[in-house]
Amino acid sequence: MNITVEDLKAKMDAGEEFLLLDVRTEYEREIVKLDGGMHMDVHDFDPDRPDLAAWKDRQIVCMCHHGGRSAHAQHALLQHGYSNVLNLDGGIHAWALRIDPSLPTYD
Repeated sequence: MNITVEDLKAKMDAGEEFLLLDVRTEYEREIVKLDGGMHMDVHDFDPDRPDLAAWKDRQIVCMCHHGGRSAHAQHALLQHGYSNVLNLDGGIHAWALRIDPSLPTYD
C-alpha cells in the first residue's frame, strides 16, 4: 500500500506516530533529506536490526528517491512480519515538487 506525499504531510502535521524509514544512500541524503526518522541504505537493509524491529507492530513509511527502492524495502518488511508498512509514492522527489519546493531535487 502506498501513501501520497500530501497524506504524509497531513500525518506529520497531526503529530501522528510513525517511523519514516529512508532507504536512500548516504550520498543522496547529503543532497536532501527530511528531518527525523531512520536511515538504512537499501543495500545494507536489515529487517532484524533492533531499532527497526521495535517498530514491527507500528506504522512505518518507507521512502527513497522515487519510490522503487522503498517498495522493495516495504516488501521485505512485510515478508518479515511487519504489520503496517507504507511506501511513499513518488519519494522525496514528489515531496520536493508538491510539498516543499525549496528542497533540492536530483537525478
